[in-house]
Amino acid sequence: MMLAFIIQRLIQACGLMLTVALIAFTMFQFVGDPIDGMLPESATQLERDQLREELGLNDSVITQYGRFVGNIAQGDFGISYYNKMDVLNLILERLPATLELVFVAVVISLLVGLPAGVWVSLSRNKWLTSLVQTISLIGVSLPSFIAGIVLIIVFSVWLGWLPSHGRGDIVEFGWWSSGLFSQSGWASIILPALSLALFMITMVMRLVRSEMKEVLRTDYIKFAKARGIRQRSINYVHALRNSLLPVITIIGLQIGGLIAFAVVTETVFQWPGMGLLFIQAVNYVDIPVISAYLVFISLIFICINTLVDILYRVIDPRMKAA
Repeated sequence: MMLAFIIQRLIQACGLMLTVALIAFTMFQFVGDPIDGMLPESATQLERDQLREELGLNDSVITQYGRFVGNIAQGDFGISYYNKMDVLNLILERLPATLELVFVAVVISLLVGLPAGVWVSLSRNKWLTSLVQTISLIGVSLPSFIAGIVLIIVFSVWLGWLPSHGRGDIVEFGWWSSGLFSQSGWASIILPALSLALFMITMVMRLVRSEMKEVLRTDYIKFAKARGIRQRSINYVHALRNSLLPVITIIGLQIGGLIAFAVVTETVFQWPGMGLLFIQAVNYVDIPVISAYLVFISLIFICINTLVDILYRVIDPRMKAA
């Protein structure tokens, strides 16, 4: 049964990937003519026609899509119209910066959101807990670009504590690069990671709060109190542990969202990740990069969701019964 379930999920994932690739490829056929960004204005019509033929842009959309999917299956995303480089190499070159940013944002979300959620659920100071929740709602309601601009104005312009753009000094490990091994790298990542983590901090805090309150009302918590177990052990050993499963699940699903939403953050802070590459590709109508980026992001979403479905079936007996 488990093998059949996994095979079913993989078939669904493959079908969804093909659909996403078709939508992405078709949609960006209408964003403009890439020839305009590749040739100077003085180029003749003959030169434009020759380049269009070399790129296969005269073929039908279905033919181009079939060629696109066939090349992807072989690990070939094509050549960037603007950068004149292999698209896969471009994405892999920007991938470490984006994953590093998302990793730090997730760590910040957990370090702030978990303790805040536990404190709000246990505190009896209604005024203070209401204030914290109101501030969190204001923070999550701010668009990412406004939050990023506010952080830049306060910590870069007014206080001058942190840089407003760039990644700082990086250390190379083969094809992988990291700024977490230099002081300037850490200084550069704090503001964009905080801007990216604002929504997730509030989500984690409110989820932990609701789960903790629900668990604290269950019968086994009442029995634990009746047995004389210390309140601290009840709160942080029994209640918190049983509240973390949905939190872990949501965090896993949100990682894909953070990678996708990093487009805005990377643009505001000029962070050299995949999101900034995508924005540049849109500006120059670089269709191979645009399509490959969307397919890559969709693949991350689908893989994480498929893995969560499988893990839920393994962990939760009720899913097996269903």
